[in-house]
Amino acid sequence: MVKYFNLLDSKPLSKQCIALGLTNFESVYEFVKQLPYGRNTNRSDYTLILKERKGTCSTKHAFLKAIALENNYEDLQLYMGIFKMNKENTSKISSILDAHKLDYIPEAHCYLKLNNVIKDITFNTNEAPIFAKTLVHEALITPEQIGDYKLKWHQAYLKSWLVNQNISLSYNDLWKVRELCIAQLSE
Repeated sequence: MVKYFNLLDSKPLSKQCIALGLTNFESVYEFVKQLPYGRNTNRSDYTLILKERKGTCSTKHAFLKAIALENNYEDLQLYMGIFKMNKENTSKISSILDAHKLDYIPEAHCYLKLNNVIKDITFNTNEAPIFAKTLVHEALITPEQIGDYKLKWHQAYLKSWLVNQNISLSYNDLWKVRELCIAQLSE
């Protein structure tokens, strides 16, 4: 469970939340959790989740970390990891993986940790995060690193992975397959 604390009305993001009737961290957490999955118009601007009423793993979790930081709550950590996105943990992409003869695609994913326990609210579910079983790498990040930094980190990992795999796809083709998968998740 996330820690309960009232938001400081002197902080910019907290002010926006309070204006929406979200006066404590628990209410912000639940509000962000229920937002539908969808890419924001600017992948680096996590504040857009309030205006656009949607978010990705990156924008949703970065927003919550930023609120925690504004309110001097340091225990909540923001991570990005690489996991094996496959049919078992992301069933909506099964047909895409099958069509390209892939068992999985390494996918970058952002999430929170509290007391070393993963908190993932990308989708509005109370289930344990299934991606964690196939997590192959993770790094602690700041909310400002969800844009270009995360993208370049993910792309570098994919390029390295392709070199070590016996897959007949180019990097550009693999990225296109990955984009198909992400589009499928948005539907």
